[in-house]
Amino acid sequence: MTISLSPYLNFAGNTREAMNFYHDVFGGTLHIITFAEFGVTGMPADGVMHAALTTDHLSIFATDAQPGAEASWNGTRVYLSLMGDDSGTLTDWFNRLAEGGRIGMPLEKQVWGDTYGLVADRFGIEWMVNIAATPAAGSAG
Repeated sequence: MTISLSPYLNFAGNTREAMNFYHDVFGGTLHIITFAEFGVTGMPADGVMHAALTTDHLSIFATDAQPGAEASWNGTRVYLSLMGDDSGTLTDWFNRLAEGGRIGMPLEKQVWGDTYGLVADRFGIEWMVNIAATPAAGSAG
């Protein structure tokens, strides 16, 4: 089982530009997925739904925020992202972080196959929890 903590950055429509810059700085591998690729409506089709930069030493994730969201940020907005395949631990952490806080999105299976939820803890820190889908019984991998 694995768990990692990674920064998840939100940008006001310039995620692709920012992540290409970080890729130039840190090297590694950059993957970008658009909203259109997942059939998401209400967002720019060429907007970045998810960007992942991975190197031997770090992982940075990012997305384009909802239009107008930056007005409520009071500066830069960063999520802390817990990712892994230890469903029991990650679900427990999600529930404990929610105590005295606010669930923005309950833990639910998503279009990319994983279980995902968003919670703001009682201190206002926002946590994204992504639990990797378990391969189906009898499948390779």
